[in-house]
Amino acid sequence: MADYHFVYKDVEGATTQWDDIQRRLGNLPEKPPAFKPPEFVPRADADEQPKSKEWLDDREADELEELEDDLEDDRFLEQYRRMRLAELREAAKTARFGTIQPITGSDFVREVSQAPPDVWVVVFLYKDAIPECGLLHTCLEELATKYAETKFVKIISTDCIPNYPDRNVPTILVYNNSAVKGTYVGLQKFGGKKCTPESVALALCHSDPVLNDGQGGGDSSRNNVMEGVRRKFIEKVVAQHEAREDEDDSD
Repeated sequence: MADYHFVYKDVEGATTQWDDIQRRLGNLPEKPPAFKPPEFVPRADADEQPKSKEWLDDREADELEELEDDLEDDRFLEQYRRMRLAELREAAKTARFGTIQPITGSDFVREVSQAPPDVWVVVFLYKDAIPECGLLHTCLEELATKYAETKFVKIISTDCIPNYPDRNVPTILVYNNSAVKGTYVGLQKFGGKKCTPESVALALCHSDPVLNDGQGGGDSSRNNVMEGVRRKFIEKVVAQHEAREDEDDSD
């Protein structure tokens, strides 16, 4: 017959009198505490959370529409819900672009030359293997997000202009109403390898209202952009100066 082996296990945490004596004498380590599972806490239901102005700020437009019946008893929150919903709808209506759209040579006429007359188009000519292109691309990504009424597109330089020399990339072409309004070869006009979104914005808007956030038009939009960029640039310089002072103090 096969042998059967039984392993006896006492109740978890149980101990013998002998073990207790040995522990008092220091011959055995302290008994580990008995396992205790964490206290059960039910997950909070988002629908049961108290509504507030900040809570409404985090909701999307479709969520705000569903809350119409839930806020009938709170006049302030219902009014704020309607105001917030109107803001989101207006933002969705004005933000035509908001990203850098990749295009090919066959797309150029449709996406750039035939763009509506009221749309400024920033065309980014690049090559992946060139570090300066990556630096300028990062700056343009931030500008495209902030100035969603300006159209940003990117295209491999030789797809746009056959045999375009690599020494000329990155290059930016600015179009409006089917015409080239500006050409920027390399990073020199943007501050070289120290270029920032602010320096690129200042160069692009030097003579024309290229960047548009949807809050105005024409010269007023250009002036607003220039003023906002200058303020942001000053804030960055001050923050960098304070950071250097803190490093000097810590040394």
